[in-house]
Amino acid sequence: MTRMGDREAVYSAAARRFHWITVAAVFTMIPLGLGMTYRGNTLDIWDGLTNALYSAHKLLGFLVLWLTAGRLAYRLLHGAPPDEPTLAWWQKAASHLVHWALYGLLLIVPLLGWVGVSLYPALTIFDLFNLPALAAPNEEAAKRVLALHGWLAILLALAVAGHIVAALSHHFIRKDGVLRRMLPGLR
Repeated sequence: MTRMGDREAVYSAAARRFHWITVAAVFTMIPLGLGMTYRGNTLDIWDGLTNALYSAHKLLGFLVLWLTAGRLAYRLLHGAPPDEPTLAWWQKAASHLVHWALYGLLLIVPLLGWVGVSLYPALTIFDLFNLPALAAPNEEAAKRVLALHGWLAILLALAVAGHIVAALSHHFIRKDGVLRRMLPGLR
């Protein structure tokens, strides 16, 4: 965490970088996931574009898993700034609950995706390399795991949307320092 002179405490530059890289990855992953499943499962189109969408989604998911593990380790080692002092106890509790739920989903969703493609098996990325398998092939189990992956990804998207609404509400309605603590470019 970093203190801005006499002003409020903000997240460290490293924590903010982790956050915004995760934002970019999730904002890429969600449309990729929707597009690939729409083309592959709904339209039943299995061509180079569909393969590329699946490969990009798998690769980004693999990277999000390790990025989140690194981000969580950083958070546990370095902590976070104290809560915004103007927040009510229930807002602080809700904020902590949502943040830890996001961390959990950012670990569980990609891990389930990796297990699912291991079970399928569909571990090839852009016909260049394969992800390591986490399980022996079992197509029925793969369908169940990937369905859970999809539902939890939707839950993740809803949690992210709620997180964004809350941050914007703090910035534009409450006009407190909650959003400012995570903005890039602060020293």
